[in-house]
Amino acid sequence: MKSAKIKKFTYLLAHVSIFVVFFWFGLLKLIGTSPAYDLVDALRAITIPWWPMSSFFGFLGAVEMLIGILFLFKKTEKIAIAILIPHMCTTFLPLIMLPDIAWQGLLTPTLPGQYIIKNIIIVALATSVVVGYGKKSN
Repeated sequence: MKSAKIKKFTYLLAHVSIFVVFFWFGLLKLIGTSPAYDLVDALRAITIPWWPMSSFFGFLGAVEMLIGILFLFKKTEKIAIAILIPHMCTTFLPLIMLPDIAWQGLLTPTLPGQYIIKNIIIVALATSVVVGYGKKSN
């Protein structure tokens, strides 16, 4: 019984944690106070230069908030992961496309590089939540 309660709690904690991170970071983008602005703008200028940063940053913030909200509900977590995975793939692009911003030396990330690399944890947690973490096994 104790184990079932712990699993239920950790499952809830995982969902709420994903919500908090995505909703908060997305909101910062929408209100114009995100410290990620310069990094996102540098990547946008290389990948989608035709999309003005003024509207792109707001769109990105809204998508992140949506991901967070969708993770709050069991029925929408698969939609959330379908949006999260491509979003996370793009967050790793600066490691390759913006090496001067992401790396200070061989295998030594800058602070923005560390921020990007830690997204591996988000992908792992989100994926485990959707594919069965915390669900009863047969």
